[in-house]
Amino acid sequence: MFRWLILAVLLSALMVSGYHRARARLGGETIARRREGPLFLILRGVMALVLFGAIVTHALRPEWMAWASFHVPEPIRWVGLVLGVLTIPAVHWVLRALGRNVSETVLTKEHHQLVTGGPYRWVRHPLYTSGLALFFALGLMAGSWFVLLATLIAFGLLRVLVIPREEQALLAKFGGGYWNYMQRTGRLVPRVRAGSTSGAV
Repeated sequence: MFRWLILAVLLSALMVSGYHRARARLGGETIARRREGPLFLILRGVMALVLFGAIVTHALRPEWMAWASFHVPEPIRWVGLVLGVLTIPAVHWVLRALGRNVSETVLTKEHHQLVTGGPYRWVRHPLYTSGLALFFALGLMAGSWFVLLATLIAFGLLRVLVIPREEQALLAKFGGGYWNYMQRTGRLVPRVRAGSTSGAV
């Protein structure tokens, strides 16, 4: 049963994301991914292939991913399902807040606006938070240590490479306005209190 629930959650999240991204492309400027440089193109491609490939393979051909399976108690799998379902409206909330600012890259658009409403009131990169939560949830549902490990690696790459590059571009675009925004928000989770380094993951 969890095989089909995994596919349903993943496809639902992808449909919501695809809808908002298509609207952003139709309504404004797009940025070619090649402008990010070869390193980011390779990283995105490899991580997408690993995460999506592992999840889809587990759902459609679980015997091919048996080597990556470990025992997850059924109640924990149901927790994963609840978390996964919650990421679907979360993705909608994030992308709706971004509107035409949705980008496929870490670069900013010419008419990019600084969004500080919706989930961006507390977190600077809630879309990454939602994506990580989605694959963590799918990893629990699948009982796959490989998916969970790949999600952890994705977190590390986002934290060390992607987010600093994106914030550098946003600082160049918005200057002090973005700097002030950084001081009151966390990267991936809300700050515990203003001025605190706690929660600035």
